[in-house]
Amino acid sequence: MIDLTNESGVAVDEAGLIELTRFALDKLHIHPEAEVSILLVDEATMAAYHERFMDEPGPTDVLSFPMDELRPPGPGDEPPLGLLGDIVLCPAVTARQAAEFGRTPDQEADYLLVHGLLHLLGFDHAEPAEKKVMFDLNDAIIAAWAAERRRR
Repeated sequence: MIDLTNESGVAVDEAGLIELTRFALDKLHIHPEAEVSILLVDEATMAAYHERFMDEPGPTDVLSFPMDELRPPGPGDEPPLGLLGDIVLCPAVTARQAAEFGRTPDQEADYLLVHGLLHLLGFDHAEPAEKKVMFDLNDAIIAAWAAERRRR
């Protein structure tokens, strides 16, 4: 189950974000009934979360709060079922930084949603090798999503 709440005050493609989340979970072989919550917040709320949970000032683009520590299954393993956790996105921040990465605001939100989802699944980018794996997977999911949308 994917739950999305928009408290950001910014109009976003909520249905598209939910579809992308389902698509990414399918690509990662996560059980279709695994639960994830997506919360879209304003900059003040994101700044408060960023300071409280990361001890860093100001708003950030995305935060992830894993719950059941689910991981993508190995070949032949059953897809995991459980509570993935929460992804908090700040559309105002993602829209502002989109051009820096050559993306539209919607593309940046999509990219960061997948980034947050990968964090829920235990991926990280603290070390160079981890970063390469995570960002390559993020890029592959986004490319597959773009191809899927072009087919529609």
